[in-house]
Amino acid sequence: MNDTIQIICENLGGKLSVEMGTPLRQIAGRITPGPHPFLAAFVNNRIKELSYRIYTPVTVRFVDITSFAGIRVYQRTAWFLLQKAVKDLYPGRRLHIRHSMGQSGFYCEIEGIDRFSPSETDRLRDRMRALVEQDLPIERRRMLTSEVRARYAEEGFADKIELLDTRPRLYSDLYTLDDTVGYFYGSLAPSTGYLDLFDLEPCYNGFYLALPLRTDPDRLNKNVQQEKMFSIFQEYQSWVTLMGVPTIGAVNARTLAGDAGGMIKMAEAFHERKFADVADAIQRANAERGIRMVLISGPSSSGKTTSAKRLGIQLGVLGLRPVMISLDDYFVDREKTPLDENGEYDYEALEAIDLELFNDHLRRLMAGQSVDIPRYDFITGRRTQHGTPLTLDERSILIIEGIHGLNPRLTPSIPDSKKFRIYISCFTSVAMDNLSRIATTDNRLLRRLTRDYKQRGADALHTLSRWASVRRGEERHIFPYQENADVMLNSSLFYEISVLRPYAEKILREVPDTVPEFDEARRMLKFLDNFIPIPSDEIPPTSILREFIGGSSFTY
Repeated sequence: MNDTIQIICENLGGKLSVEMGTPLRQIAGRITPGPHPFLAAFVNNRIKELSYRIYTPVTVRFVDITSFAGIRVYQRTAWFLLQKAVKDLYPGRRLHIRHSMGQSGFYCEIEGIDRFSPSETDRLRDRMRALVEQDLPIERRRMLTSEVRARYAEEGFADKIELLDTRPRLYSDLYTLDDTVGYFYGSLAPSTGYLDLFDLEPCYNGFYLALPLRTDPDRLNKNVQQEKMFSIFQEYQSWVTLMGVPTIGAVNARTLAGDAGGMIKMAEAFHERKFADVADAIQRANAERGIRMVLISGPSSSGKTTSAKRLGIQLGVLGLRPVMISLDDYFVDREKTPLDENGEYDYEALEAIDLELFNDHLRRLMAGQSVDIPRYDFITGRRTQHGTPLTLDERSILIIEGIHGLNPRLTPSIPDSKKFRIYISCFTSVAMDNLSRIATTDNRLLRRLTRDYKQRGADALHTLSRWASVRRGEERHIFPYQENADVMLNSSLFYEISVLRPYAEKILREVPDTVPEFDEARRMLKFLDNFIPIPSDEIPPTSILREFIGGSSFTY
């Protein structure tokens, strides 16, 4: 009997002969390494940890920190390492990984410690580095959920238990690192020795965990100053905690108790109050410095369009006359769109906008002239005429929404003193549990999948295949300008992923397992399985969520 099988290794561009039962980590050792170690591998387009054993002919592609999948593995492993170090130095205290900061760092707190000193962060960092030097194995075991629940109870993980109890399964996975247990909703590296670069520094009431950038994996993004964004995260974190829904387990419990309608009303009322506050700030700026233009920016699927319309209503209540323009309507015809480094259309590039036409229209509007604004058709990739000319009067406030709203190159002829700048994004405030945050990019991807399918004729495969390019464009063209904003708005609704689940599941299941995008579809389906679905019946027609699921009273 021949115990040798042939596998295709995409990293080598050819076949390898391996013995049945060989772990991926051993196969990775046969490949000439690049500058960064492999962290996981795609096996037949499904991501697997390096402990996974091969028993049949498969196609394998190893990934390192420079890929989106690899950086997630690195981040999750760093969270587990941090959890272990905190347990060693602060036994009985609870670690909270609050939210992201910068492009690859995280703000963390430890219960009962109001402020971290440099000496305390040095001590915690030194402990993490000692654990890395020990190269401790990280093991994954499949166990009866009752046994996993008992281990969580021993550790006091009430947040993880609540999620287990609301999504009952016979078996669950448990990770162990020495005497520490946990689960991070995705693959981890085989051992602590894979974490060769990280740092800690005091930050606000806690500390900042600095990790490498995917695009620059040999550099740490340190000394991050994001006062406005931090304030938004903290405000929403405090609010969802006050409302009793800081984690998905808590949201699920409220849903199962029949209070989905109450959560919807509460979240929507909070949004409305924030729009009113921003409208008040714009009115003051109009009175004090004569602003005529509001620029609204944010990444893909952050809810910019609905936010602009709801803000316009609030400005109307104050006696101002909002006039709205979407930068999307100034896209150049599709064949004129610039290409990215992979030869794909780069819709996130500023040059994808017809800047000459846009600024000509801007000058004419500010001069009191009438302008016929174009309308871009995403299906045909062509501009058409709007048919309803716009004009401004003395009470008019021009609201311009689009991803480049905060880029100074967009409106060079307008003095900064005459602009009011708003950054909007989906700063997801609810976490899976205290140690596993929900990436805002995942929340936005679910929105975009649903919207593109319903409104732009794009299936899940098309949206997923474009997503990496979208994210690269955001890192390059949007995020560097976010702190230029006068105010930031959080468009997330703590109940929304529960509503998006049935919409997105249907779309994601259409992705075949023969394409690289299959693993991302599979990952999102596993992620959505943690949420108890909430029907959309009680969501008001003015909700930001209606922009993506349909049924909005606004015209887009």
